[in-house]
Amino acid sequence: MTKQRRWSYVILALILVLIGFLQLGAPFLALLFSYFVLTRLGRFIPNKWVVLVIFILIWAVIGYVAGHFVRAAINALPKIADNAVPSAIAWAEEHNFNLPFEDFEGLKATAMTTIKDQAKYLGDFANFARHASTTLVFIIIAIVCAVSIFFNGRIDLSRGSHRLQNNLYSVCCDEIAERFAEFYRSFSTVIGAQMTISAINTVLTAIFVFVVGLPYAPVVVGLTFLCGLFPIVGNVVSNTVIVFVAFQVSGKLAIFALIFLVVVHKLEYFLNSKIIGARIRNPIWLTLIGLIIGEKLMGVPGMILSPVILNYVRVEMSKIEAAPAIPRSTLQ
Repeated sequence: MTKQRRWSYVILALILVLIGFLQLGAPFLALLFSYFVLTRLGRFIPNKWVVLVIFILIWAVIGYVAGHFVRAAINALPKIADNAVPSAIAWAEEHNFNLPFEDFEGLKATAMTTIKDQAKYLGDFANFARHASTTLVFIIIAIVCAVSIFFNGRIDLSRGSHRLQNNLYSVCCDEIAERFAEFYRSFSTVIGAQMTISAINTVLTAIFVFVVGLPYAPVVVGLTFLCGLFPIVGNVVSNTVIVFVAFQVSGKLAIFALIFLVVVHKLEYFLNSKIIGARIRNPIWLTLIGLIIGEKLMGVPGMILSPVILNYVRVEMSKIEAAPAIPRSTLQ
């Protein structure tokens, strides 16, 4: 391995550390996702300017839908909690189940004592609210960077005009570009697989929600898709909301919803093995550790990026030939 390649690994690692230290996970995700959309559109549309116009329209639609969903969720989630908790308590008392809370305030108190990091999450949300304008500016800059990379992804713009073609600067730029290209391919693999799983799960959930007439159907379906982008933990969050919403109708419907979600999860195990397992060959325990570390370093963006980084490390290390291990018997 050349020195330039070694330094390219170091530079990529330092950039990822800086992204976590400076809390730039959201803009970095916006850059990766924007480039992902642009390249996918570019496969079907040869004219890049047409792709750019469609890309802007897509972001406009996403912004409108996201704003509408956030407003609906802010209005619906407190109502879901106020209505579902008493129903769940009444159902539990009827069937002789002892719950660790007696009302919504008791539920919140239980959650606060069980989840020790709750104050941290609330602090993160308040901090995000204070700096929302700055974050939005950074995200816009990241989107512009993605568009610029889509039109011209070269780092060394004078690659063909140097007196020495294989000069140190050009070679280093080539190696760094290759590292980031491989990192993007890992992102494309992971997010593509996760979006496929989330879309299938959302369609099945939407069919169930609309067939049984569950309240707040648009919020539940939207939350299912968004949570589906988070490996493992996302399903826990969305399923909890669905069961609580079902409790507003009846305890039997909540049990039926729980059974349906269990069946869907059994299907997801098969899909994970076929879709994700075929692309991302990391054990579940390693993914869980990555999710925990990613959340501690970058919050929610870190949870999304952690499977990407794990897959990237595996892919890059599998390309490097290592010397065979020396048996212990020869060392004694």
